[in-house]
Amino acid sequence: MSGLKKALKNLEDEANYIALENPKAADDFSDAIFASVDRLAQFPSIGREGRVKHTREWAVPNWSYLIPYRVRGDRPQILGVFHTRQRPRSKW
Repeated sequence: MSGLKKALKNLEDEANYIALENPKAADDFSDAIFASVDRLAQFPSIGREGRVKHTREWAVPNWSYLIPYRVRGDRPQILGVFHTRQRPRSKW
């Protein structure tokens, strides 16, 4: 599975989980993720240095989620969408 497909699957899984309790919050969550990705596309180096070598991480504003990514050329390569309570990965 490619990085983008995995990231979209992570997003879908998280949004579906949130929607079980609060469909409106799931929509807000998805909006926040897509806004974050847009921001990363404009400013790829804005995230902090990642825990995994050659990655960066963006903390999604107002949500306890991280978007790990790599900068390829001048574009971010999104690696996933993860809740901050999840154990950090040694490899994305």
